[in-house]
Amino acid sequence: MKKFLLWFLAFVITVSAAIYQRQTGPTYPKKLDVTLNGKPYDLKLVRSLALDEKAEVKLGIADTSISARIFFKRLGSTDEYQSADFSYRSTPINSFIMNKIFKMTEDKGLFAGVPQQPAAGKIQYYVEITDASGTIAYFKEKPIVIRFKGGVPSLILVPHIFLMFFAMLFSTLAGLMAVIKYPAFRKYSIWALVLFAIGGFILGPLVQYYAFGELWTGIPFGWDLTDNKTLIALIFWILAVVMNRKEEKPFYTILAAVVLLLIFSIPHSLFGSSLDYSTGKVTQGIILSIF
Repeated sequence: MKKFLLWFLAFVITVSAAIYQRQTGPTYPKKLDVTLNGKPYDLKLVRSLALDEKAEVKLGIADTSISARIFFKRLGSTDEYQSADFSYRSTPINSFIMNKIFKMTEDKGLFAGVPQQPAAGKIQYYVEITDASGTIAYFKEKPIVIRFKGGVPSLILVPHIFLMFFAMLFSTLAGLMAVIKYPAFRKYSIWALVLFAIGGFILGPLVQYYAFGELWTGIPFGWDLTDNKTLIALIFWILAVVMNRKEEKPFYTILAAVVLLLIFSIPHSLFGSSLDYSTGKVTQGIILSIF
């Protein structure tokens, strides 16, 4: 029973951290709650686009009496804002899962295109929406940013996500077991290290290579936050496994589990790769900005 409770608690903590990381990240769609012509809308504005996707912004508004306009420019450039009108579109969705499970048969709303950018290029934008009561600008003072990225093959991306999730799960489980000095914590520590090493240091760089053209942009080659936080977590887990190799030293496992949990909770892609339009080079954020 004790082991089941530890597994359950570890699972809840891991899922909670994953949801928090996802929803607070800079590429998660920006939410906008508005009331237009007396009807409430929960809009989600795009903040990440793959190069094989249509470069466009969608407003989930089916009322054709409502109009909207988008204003955009390249982030970090000296460009002036350009603008374009949204147009209404309804497109059939030909997907068994979307049709039968999610009961979605068409993709409809207001759509506006933005200029396609190279990998790591970014567009900042805000929108104006007009209904019967007038026109209101949204996010003009703090524009939304879209980051463009290359497409990552599913054979790399899916195992990466899978292994990182289970590395976090085994890490949390080992940490909880170490707290109560449950003997199996050393076994699960090894599993956590192996899964994290494969998911973070073999598949992780491959994901970044396909997305932004670089395998590793952390220390000593750069200051990419995602790479460096992965490196820090690996160091702590190597230390934990080594220190527990001959005798039980639960403190190191608890420390490694806490560090990974904290790092795992840092929004993914925060201070990530960004194209400098003045030099044409891709730069990375600095991990020191967090601390």
